[in-house]
Amino acid sequence: MPTQTSQASFTESVIPGAYVSLAQLLALRHQPTHPAATQSKVVGNRTGQKLSKIKGRGVDFAEVRPYQPGDDVRAIDWRVTARKNKPHTKVFREERERPTLIAVDQSQNMFFGSRVRLKSVTAAELAGRIAWQNLAAGDRVGGMVMGNRTQALHKPYRTTKAVARFLNDIVLFNNKLTNNPQAEDHAGQTVINEGMLRIRRLSGNNYRIFVISDFAYPLDFWRDHLHQLARHNQVVLVHIHDPLERELPPADHYAVTDGVERLQFYSGDHQLRRKYKQRYEQRLRTLQGLCAHDAMSYLSVQTDSTQLDQLSWV
Repeated sequence: MPTQTSQASFTESVIPGAYVSLAQLLALRHQPTHPAATQSKVVGNRTGQKLSKIKGRGVDFAEVRPYQPGDDVRAIDWRVTARKNKPHTKVFREERERPTLIAVDQSQNMFFGSRVRLKSVTAAELAGRIAWQNLAAGDRVGGMVMGNRTQALHKPYRTTKAVARFLNDIVLFNNKLTNNPQAEDHAGQTVINEGMLRIRRLSGNNYRIFVISDFAYPLDFWRDHLHQLARHNQVVLVHIHDPLERELPPADHYAVTDGVERLQFYSGDHQLRRKYKQRYEQRLRTLQGLCAHDAMSYLSVQTDSTQLDQLSWV
């Protein structure tokens, strides 16, 4: 566990509050990465606390040549070896490029948070970190911002200006969110659906695709989109959630409202607390189950997380 000193330094390195600014996202370009991130490119969490790595740049098949001492025996081409009666091995070359696409949810469901910042701000910051790290690695970077009423698609380019335009749209969508749900004519799932369809049309083969959301809509809806993307690409789910979504607050009487209706409840009811937590954990297991695929990874990030510098996204 981090010490109090290290925890304080991490707190200063994340973007707090209800809204994000373009200056804050641009500044992430120079955000230092914690040394632990250089030792392991950890961005996936498939089950429980076990972390898995993103598959980084892969390799393309180049040729088959006679086996030479020191070659990896796992690369031996047994068909050619049998045909020519001499050991032959496959030779691979590193992929020249792996474009990165970042789908960022900035819809009304994301305008919630009980500690440090809202889910929408957490998602915006992660999108900025991912974009700058992959641009620095030499990849083309683009993405999709999905809001209440529309989306903004950005084709991947290998330029600072292109990333800045993408981040600017994230800020615009983020700053349109409001705690008055009637102020926005949001279509929710329809907008997300259209955005994911556009990402599917834009992505080719061997893209790295990050989907940053709280995945609030029916999981069958997400499963269809994500598994289609994973057929030819590497897909990473970045699940944004808040502590209050996992567990009710300490025992007391509370009043909550969505701007239209008002509800009062007592959080000290043990049965209510148990059902609330079980419902969240069941949905979480189902969401993690969507990632039981060789081309998919899962990472959970809480709104009060202050250790984002420990994650490498390339």
